[in-house]
Amino acid sequence: MRVLVADDDEIYRSLLAATLGRWGYEVTAVAGGEQALERLGTEGAPTLAILDWMMPGLTGPEVCARLRAAAGPRYTYVLLLTARHKMEDVVKGLESGADDYLTKPFDTAELRARLRAAERILALQEKLVKSRQELEELATHDPLTKLWNRRAILEMLCSEAARAKRESTSLAVVLVDVDHFKQVNDLRGHLCGDQVLREVARRMEAALRPYDVLGRFGGEEFLMTLTTESPEVVNVVAERLRAAVAAQPFAACGAEFHISVSVGVASSVPGAEPHPESLLHAADSALYRAKHEGRNRVCAATSEPHPSPLPAGAEAGASISSAPAR
Repeated sequence: MRVLVADDDEIYRSLLAATLGRWGYEVTAVAGGEQALERLGTEGAPTLAILDWMMPGLTGPEVCARLRAAAGPRYTYVLLLTARHKMEDVVKGLESGADDYLTKPFDTAELRARLRAAERILALQEKLVKSRQELEELATHDPLTKLWNRRAILEMLCSEAARAKRESTSLAVVLVDVDHFKQVNDLRGHLCGDQVLREVARRMEAALRPYDVLGRFGGEEFLMTLTTESPEVVNVVAERLRAAVAAQPFAACGAEFHISVSVGVASSVPGAEPHPESLLHAADSALYRAKHEGRNRVCAATSEPHPSPLPAGAEAGASISSAPAR
């Protein structure tokens, strides 16, 4: 574990650094509060800091207060070193945001015990952060393909529609459906079907631009949103997705076979208010036409989507059910 030591007394600073080094810690030592705050604010900074109370510039409690006010993504455990023994001073140090304190001259056994307590707390904090990240991932991502899930992609669609309205730009919706996917499940089994969906998602994601957004809409359908694009560019992007899937045979469940997708595209008129529900309906109709015309192709909506805003409080796309396997 990395530890930052801040003490303007060179003897104490050197003693602490040498002691911690013998115990296996990676030590960064500085002589003042400003240096400590700067080091603790950098990426990959130590998560454990031992700060002297009295230092030139910023005192230990002042460094604590600024750390807590910044509220960075990672928690910094702070141990204050002080020659003050009065209870009101201890309370003042802890109220500044310090987690623990140790009086000078310190006992090495007590210091080691307090550092072990700090390590336990930091390990628990790391587990909590990891658990929160995993929960956020589960709430917003499809567990099979790791793309955005239906709820997240629809929220993004509504957000992009609002932005397109503010900026008087167009909004495009791209619906992608895996061709003959029911046959894959029926002939090769659902585990094979899951492998195919994961590979389809991987190939399409690899073909995206950094700012494109793609999610699993449901079943074997995928949804992509694009803003401020001309219809020609939207068609090029949609064609890139189609080609990425069809480019190479799929190897799954001990067999090799070809998979393709059909794509439906719908765009709003620049300057007009885009309605997510109408765009989804128009893209779905274009997708149906792509299926009817032979699959493995991109079709764009033949007319502008007719505005049909959702009732107040309704979720965008709530009435658009995932299409059956086509």
